[in-house]
Amino acid sequence: MDLLTSPEAWLAFATLFALELVLGIDNVVFISILTNRLPESQRQRARIVGLSLAMIMRIILLFFASWIVGLTDPIWSPGDGRFEFSGRDLILIAGGLFLVYKAVSEIHHKLEGEFDEESADSGVTSTFGKVIIQILLIDAVFSLDSVITAVGMVDELAIMIAAVILSIGLMMLIAGRISDFVNAHPTVKMLALAFLVLIGTTLIAEGFDYHISKPLIYGPIAFAIGVESLNLIYARNVAKRRSVRRPTPVHLISKYEEDSP
Repeated sequence: MDLLTSPEAWLAFATLFALELVLGIDNVVFISILTNRLPESQRQRARIVGLSLAMIMRIILLFFASWIVGLTDPIWSPGDGRFEFSGRDLILIAGGLFLVYKAVSEIHHKLEGEFDEESADSGVTSTFGKVIIQILLIDAVFSLDSVITAVGMVDELAIMIAAVILSIGLMMLIAGRISDFVNAHPTVKMLALAFLVLIGTTLIAEGFDYHISKPLIYGPIAFAIGVESLNLIYARNVAKRRSVRRPTPVHLISKYEEDSP
């Protein structure tokens, strides 16, 4: 197949690029929430490092595609054999549990956590190394799922690598804006954390061989984002109206008030 002139190659590239971008948004949101616990001077570097690790990990896994596909073979059947778990299943379950734990912990911290004025002002509640390790763990889960999906769609390694590099390169450009937007709007951040709980639960379900259609997941997410966008537009318009200064009414002084001592 001529990769530069074949319509099938370009169609495969476009499809895989769109899929990588959609799957990568979850990773960007997770990275944005984690990096918010770092000093502001380190956040951009942590986002770049985190996404770079994701890109490198996916490219390496693509070179071991046959081994990755082999991870779908059952390796463990506990109890009466009702469930059979493959290496991929165990990784998805572990990653889903980790994602749910981190998202629920963050929600609990926002709702019930003790207020520390100093840490709240600085945003510093973690270290660069800890954040990178957590990003690396969840990158492994997202990368594994992404690579297995890519291998099932496209046969050409060059197309898969190009789609991964371009999609993650685009995410590097928009990650800072997404992070700033999420952190500037508390309701959006809570919505993003709820999405991470949903994605984590989906990974756990996939690990138990219960397949959930992607449109059933991303459809409600898109609807919720649309509703939240309307709320933000409404709040912005209300703020604009309130900022418009109304003319001060003129108070006329009556003749009796002028003559009174």
